[in-house]
Amino acid sequence: ALVRPSRADQSGPALRPGGFPPGLPLYIPGKPLYMPPIGACRPNFARAACPDPTQIDCPVKQTLADALERRGYTSLTPVQQAVSSSELEGVDMLVSAQTGSGKTVGFGIAIAPTLLAEGDYFGPAAEPLALIIAPTRELAMQVKRELGWLYGEAGARMASCVGGMDMRDERRALERGAHIVVATPGRLRDHIMRGSIDLGQVRAVVLDEADEMLDLGFREDLEFILGEAPEERQTLLFSATVPPAIAKLAQSYQRDAQRIETLTETPQHADITYRAMNVAQRDAENAIINVLRFHEAPNAIVFANTRAMVNRLTTRLSNRGFPVVALSGELSQAERSHALQAMRDGRARVCVATDVAARGIDLPNLDLVVHAELPNNHETLLHRSGRTGRAGRKGVSALIVPPKARSKAHRLLKWAKLEAEWGEAPSAEEVRAEDRVRMLADSDWQVEVTESEAEAVTELVASFSPEQIAAAYLRQYANRHSAPEVLLPADSGDKRKPREAFGPSVWFSIGGGRATGAEPRRLMPMLCREGGLSKEDFGAIRIGAEESFVEIRETSVAGFLDELGPEMVVEDGAPVVRLEQAPDIAKSPRPPFKDKKPHRKGSAPRKGGYEGGSKPDRKPRGKPGHEGGAPKAAKPKPDGEAWKGRDSKPRKPKGEYEGKPGGKPGKPVGKTGGKPEGKSGKPAGKPGGKFDGKPEGKPAGKPKGPKPPAGKPNSKKNKARRAVASGSRKGGDAVPKRR
Repeated sequence: ALVRPSRADQSGPALRPGGFPPGLPLYIPGKPLYMPPIGACRPNFARAACPDPTQIDCPVKQTLADALERRGYTSLTPVQQAVSSSELEGVDMLVSAQTGSGKTVGFGIAIAPTLLAEGDYFGPAAEPLALIIAPTRELAMQVKRELGWLYGEAGARMASCVGGMDMRDERRALERGAHIVVATPGRLRDHIMRGSIDLGQVRAVVLDEADEMLDLGFREDLEFILGEAPEERQTLLFSATVPPAIAKLAQSYQRDAQRIETLTETPQHADITYRAMNVAQRDAENAIINVLRFHEAPNAIVFANTRAMVNRLTTRLSNRGFPVVALSGELSQAERSHALQAMRDGRARVCVATDVAARGIDLPNLDLVVHAELPNNHETLLHRSGRTGRAGRKGVSALIVPPKARSKAHRLLKWAKLEAEWGEAPSAEEVRAEDRVRMLADSDWQVEVTESEAEAVTELVASFSPEQIAAAYLRQYANRHSAPEVLLPADSGDKRKPREAFGPSVWFSIGGGRATGAEPRRLMPMLCREGGLSKEDFGAIRIGAEESFVEIRETSVAGFLDELGPEMVVEDGAPVVRLEQAPDIAKSPRPPFKDKKPHRKGSAPRKGGYEGGSKPDRKPRGKPGHEGGAPKAAKPKPDGEAWKGRDSKPRKPKGEYEGKPGGKPGKPVGKTGGKPEGKSGKPAGKPGGKFDGKPEGKPAGKPKGPKPPAGKPNSKKNKARRAVASGSRKGGDAVPKRR
């Protein structure tokens, strides 16, 4: 067997950059170490067990191989093998991979040759060499953790630019230098515009969950960031789906990109069991409780569509004793981080979240995903369910399907190409049976009694019978878990139950019909009160023009008649008559049509209505004088001064005009002659600048126009008015003094 040299020996001049002596066939000068599955060709394996490295098409840097081996990797996933091919070193790629397929480690391996070149270790940190962009804060922090241990052996320094964090701390970290920067689009653009980060040395750019970033409206930010990065770079786009927008983005910002698709190599979410559970409409939340209790997963996520629903479910589960946390967009970054840390530490087992807030969550023991509300599209369904069944683990995705959402559930599963097990949610009996199975399978039953426990065990056995001890244990076990809910059948409430046959009945007529305002909603309570009946005793109720008819069950007729007495009258003295046969209500005359709202006096009736209840009494439409379509005869207008209407002015009489030499025709001659004679109510001239007379029909001396406002008595205007009125001052010809 070959023994790996110690790190002290690796600094000798006879050793290659990979850290191995040049005589070993495991190292090819100028190329990184090849590993087809991880660990299958390590120096501590026998020489005969190592295949020919020239035939292996899966290069991995030595420092990354060490990190993968320490992490427990024994082989690469299909997407990791595809992107780490030697033929794709430094090539732009557009990769479609399933959620949870290990694409974070995949693009970490893919960009390693571009970042490290011929070596295995990073130099001093300065401007960033790689840029990883993720849509959400949680996904960005997860990518940073994954690349942290993957590049830890290579001496990489990581930095993050994530919204919700302190921007000053991020700026200081960038000033100290970083090899790899993981960021969200909005915060990264802020740093670029502020000059906090320089992208001039970037060699590789990775867009993780590119489809989600475009859905969230980050297209403009991505175009700005890619425009600031150098043109000579390696660009990788990872997306679960490749819609036209992603293809257009790749065509604009990638050079001869290679299309890699691993979605069809294995069945979609092969490690996830889908279960569609039919529940009654009112039992949707109760079914969630039973699903959580039935599986008792170490970690579970309950998805809702809105923040309000997240808050409602969080409160409901907390009241039922579940250790639960919430995750929605209204929380700060610190609150979101604390919630996820509580899930990882085991202090919380259930997380209620929205779609966007849970994007990128990777919990180590997440075995159950519950869709409290169905998503709007099948891509969201795949992203939700992809939180479980990761890295070879098994998971369950449970869809809560009330009656109104069954067709939608079938469509989502069909579009996602998924097969689900249809059934009902776990009942209370099934949950208790599963509790007993878990209780009996506990390893504590197989452990011997220790010395510290022996005294207490002896005391319990001596004090109580085995049945009492077992019953006490069962009660304490039940107290540690929330009680399951009793669910209604899934088809209850879907359709109204058909009404049972009414059976033999007797008809009665009651005085008062439509004319008196009789209605079934008033007639039934009155008969129940007066005749001692219940609503089950009534059959059909028909309202006629002058009387009403009621069908009463035959078994209740005797008690009804006893309550009414010999008078056979009810409220307001309405007589009640027993009929020998059912009335012929279909032939009863219908009342004439009437407008419900009375018209105002003098107004025209509304369109389609009749006054007086019949068509012949309809009033003719139109303006006065236009009845029947005949035009109104014009009234003669008086001539000259005899016409004095309220809204009309008297006509000007035709005076005698003479043409002025050089002037316009029609203008009166001279100014001294005044206006032409014949104008109604005005004098011919203006002697003294004032009218000597007033128009006829108006009292002389009354000032023309409105009365001027009074104002302050000592104002300049009022003083001037008083001076003019007293004759001491002449108004109208004063010359203003100007300075």
